[in-house]
Amino acid sequence: MTQAQFETDSLIRAIPQASIIVGPGERILAANEPATKLFGQECVGRHYITALRQPALLDAIEAVFRGADHKVTRFLGRETDHDTSYSVTVAMILVNGGRGVMMTFEDQTAIETAEKMRRDFVANVSHELKTPLTAMLGFLETLRGPAKDDEKARSRFLSIMESEAERMSSLVNDLLSLSKVEEKERIRPLETVDLIGVITSTIRALGPVAEAAHVVLEADFKTPQVTLQADERQLQQVLSNLISNALKYGASGGRVDVIVTAEAYVPQIRGRGVRIDVRDYGEGIEEHHIPRLTERFYRVDTHRSREVGGTGLGLAIVKHIVNRHRGRLRVVSQPGEGTTFTVILPFD
Repeated sequence: MTQAQFETDSLIRAIPQASIIVGPGERILAANEPATKLFGQECVGRHYITALRQPALLDAIEAVFRGADHKVTRFLGRETDHDTSYSVTVAMILVNGGRGVMMTFEDQTAIETAEKMRRDFVANVSHELKTPLTAMLGFLETLRGPAKDDEKARSRFLSIMESEAERMSSLVNDLLSLSKVEEKERIRPLETVDLIGVITSTIRALGPVAEAAHVVLEADFKTPQVTLQADERQLQQVLSNLISNALKYGASGGRVDVIVTAEAYVPQIRGRGVRIDVRDYGEGIEEHHIPRLTERFYRVDTHRSREVGGTGLGLAIVKHIVNRHRGRLRVVSQPGEGTTFTVILPFD
């Protein structure tokens, strides 16, 4: 290795971002470790066109070789399970007495993912609010015009408008709740909570809902007492969301069980834990839906969810609360046989 080559390699290894140097002969002279992860160890020594390939990046390199001081472009990659995106700065450098090119790749994947999530979130919220607002404006226009003196139509329209207003109110409440949960997600709760007491009070509160749905709602405590560090209000929210969902979407099975089991060792949390299984015996969920259930606004059956007052945010809230408690959320379902949501929480 020549002194110049040694200096080039030493320089590029000191740069934390993926970086590549192309010499005057248009071959890659050096690539640091992050760059070889992107393009392979064998990229050094090859012509840059055969190693880098993407047209936008090749155009930027050619422009710098032709005299441009620098160019900024985009490079799209692929890791094991997701796409990646890089902002690439291509700049002119002097190498071995001639004009060369240096590229640095700045990973933009997380930023672009967050931006996409923000856009999707705004679009979803706008859509969820637009539907009831459009309906209400239509009813108001009708009540002022053709149905102005129609008592029967007025009563029916006002009832629908009330239902749509309640739906918007539920959506706003869930959005505020999700925001608060995300804000506290990294702060571990420290208050001492009687889990059995929380579950008992939640089931008691939802008793009338179960009766109205003609569903038997029962608890099976396989451990007499569980005390853990938790946020009592948030635990109530988790249980209320899961049991309410079971009553809404699993009512056809006629039964919902809440089973609590304390275990000396739970593999998912690598320690002592308590399992809370909320099981219904209804229609079940097809397998391809399960990985997406905790996504914001994701619904298995959009029409049915709206009919029963779902906002599409309940399971997203549950996931964030369980994460805050250093727990795990699992879903097992079989179409025609029901669904079991399992919350695993650590306790001392």
